[in-house]
Amino acid sequence: MKNMYDNIKLNKEIKRKEYNLIRNSNSSLIHEKIKLNVKSTLNILLNKYHVEGKFIGIYWPLKGEVDIRFIKGINNQKVALPSSSKSNGISYHHWSNNQLELDSNSIPAPKRENAIKPNDISILFVPAIAIDHGGYRLGYGGGYFDRLRKRDLWLSIPSFVVISNNCISEEPLPRDRWDVPFNGWISEKGLHQIKATK
Repeated sequence: MKNMYDNIKLNKEIKRKEYNLIRNSNSSLIHEKIKLNVKSTLNILLNKYHVEGKFIGIYWPLKGEVDIRFIKGINNQKVALPSSSKSNGISYHHWSNNQLELDSNSIPAPKRENAIKPNDISILFVPAIAIDHGGYRLGYGGGYFDRLRKRDLWLSIPSFVVISNNCISEEPLPRDRWDVPFNGWISEKGLHQIKATK
């Protein structure tokens, strides 16, 4: 069993390196197209899933990731950012006008705000290195989002990866037994929802 896990871990590392190179070669034009599609599909997703007064979970962009922080400025949306802790995993906090602080992975987060309950979030947008057609995401290896979405209430939140089309794997990505599929993605080609998770 341990050997199988080691193989999955190794295969994930290989895929991470491969797709990181692809992702980091993307032009700013591709990022702009993806941002436009996030903006245009946001209304579709809000009409389908959003409840007035609830939060939209977004992320603080790292190198190679598409910057979707503009969502905060659309119609005064209530937006939440994740804060990661190596011991406690991820929690989401209201991104108000308070100062952000670095979390345990050195990512800006509104740590002083109270953690938001999953019932108060209607949609999650998450970055990725790659995703496959089954909705399985390849992240940075910390397992933060998978651990979070293993919990029933978090799993019930419609969750979409924001990613470039060249990082959508035609073949199934290596996955562990605890990996949880996403509901779809938004790329420069638009919104793709996975039927099995709708």
